[in-house]
Amino acid sequence: MAKKRPKVVPLRGSFMITAIIGFAISAIWVLKASVAWGAAFMIFFAIMFIAALISMTYAPTKEA
Repeated sequence: MAKKRPKVVPLRGSFMITAIIGFAISAIWVLKASVAWGAAFMIFFAIMFIAALISMTYAPTKEA
């Protein structure tokens, strides 16, 4: 039996933009107020960014 590849749905561009802006805000403002919260938010938004990159890499291509 052949293995089925899981369907990967590309995330929207706004997801990646949210990750980038959220990371920047966390690094600039939140980190100054609280190191623990700033680091937690930075990790969260970095994971969001990585998820967006993975979904772009494995997304199916449209044929012309």
